[in-house]
Amino acid sequence: MLFIWDASKKDNITDQNQDILKTILITNAQIVNEGEVKTNDVFIKDGLIEKLGNDLSNISADIVIDAQGKHLIPGVIDDQVHFREPGLTHKADLYHEAKAAVKGGTTTFMEMPNTVPNTLTQELLEQKYQRASEVALANYSFFMGASNDNIEEVLKTDPKTVCGVKIFMGSSTGNMLVDDREVLENIFSQLPMLIATHCEDEATVRANSEVYREKYGDDVPMSAHPEIRSIEACYKSSSLAIELAKKHNTRLHILHISTGEETELFRNDIPLAEKRITSEVCVHHLWFEASQYESLGSQIKCNPAIKEARHREALWPALLDDRLDIIATDHAPHTWEEKQNHYWKAPSGLPLVQFSLQMMLEAVHQGRISLEKVVEKMSHAPAICFEIEKRGYIREGYWADLVLVDLNKTTTVKQEDIVYKSGWSPLDGQTFHSEITHTIVSGHLAYAEGTFDESKKGERILFDRN
Repeated sequence: MLFIWDASKKDNITDQNQDILKTILITNAQIVNEGEVKTNDVFIKDGLIEKLGNDLSNISADIVIDAQGKHLIPGVIDDQVHFREPGLTHKADLYHEAKAAVKGGTTTFMEMPNTVPNTLTQELLEQKYQRASEVALANYSFFMGASNDNIEEVLKTDPKTVCGVKIFMGSSTGNMLVDDREVLENIFSQLPMLIATHCEDEATVRANSEVYREKYGDDVPMSAHPEIRSIEACYKSSSLAIELAKKHNTRLHILHISTGEETELFRNDIPLAEKRITSEVCVHHLWFEASQYESLGSQIKCNPAIKEARHREALWPALLDDRLDIIATDHAPHTWEEKQNHYWKAPSGLPLVQFSLQMMLEAVHQGRISLEKVVEKMSHAPAICFEIEKRGYIREGYWADLVLVDLNKTTTVKQEDIVYKSGWSPLDGQTFHSEITHTIVSGHLAYAEGTFDESKKGERILFDRN
């Protein structure tokens, strides 16, 4: 059966009984890939990009998508999300969050271990993989968690099938805070694979918290958040992580850089593939700044904190000159009711996975960044950084993780269009000058112009590591 798609038509693509991947032909696409934009056709078979060419219209395919006027990009790879399953599924879960990711153009996610229970054993880690294989529409990987006393379990982690090991050097729950120097030395010196760190110095945060608690009690203003989770706390912890990585030649990836000061810790004079120390910046630190606590309050409370505007303005040039390597979300949902609590009880985290690509495309429209650079930072760079096997690029023989975007349409964030489980957004009412029209996940047309096809789930990603 042949399915023809064009920009003016919405069709129902759902075929719940489909067992074999349909072939897909995309024609007339403006392909954004490896620093270039060029018009080309793409033929997809058995989940892979089989052929790229100037005129493939003679090829027969089950699904034909006319991409005239649209840009085709590699699917976004988000290296930091919190999908809350198991244990916190009242606020998020693998099914809804992965579906929201696909609607927003994210084809692959890497999920964090601070679930309940914490992912601190290989058995718990594999349970998450099994669950994702049953419900996740996007491709997936999960971080193994490190604690003060599970080094033996951590060392069992397979670097070819697991994205990395996560260390919370500040701000965590359960048994996952690791801020003891001896324990950190032990992990950094022994682990042969990528370590991803949340860097905020816990002692500094606690000291600042006591000052504000004494002054305000429970009535701490949300605007105090970047003072409590301060520049000093971030810089001190990031500096320690880098010191340990250099000492032990550890493969270190520091997550969600939020200060201008920290950007000076990273290099841009060597290719990404040769870096032993890499960095990530999140969309909310590039988008929001501290004056917006007045209007948005706890909606933008996150760790590390969104800070004053000078930091946002310092992050952009560091991203463009490659001191900051990857753009991600740190998608961290909480219910609207939870967010309405006073400062100490309102949890930290923003739900952004459905809108991250559009946020960056808006920056393209504003002239802050090129479309080619967005693709580099959201697709190519995560693939390089994590050594992902055959993903992150539009190349023959690679998995077909692809997104079609229309840069000539506007869409507005509305509560009724939110797919992730918590159902609210700090971007409510925001109009984007772009639309995500199609998302292909491992060769499966999972989303097209408002319609999901959930007949095939995403794949566990693998890593080309020695």
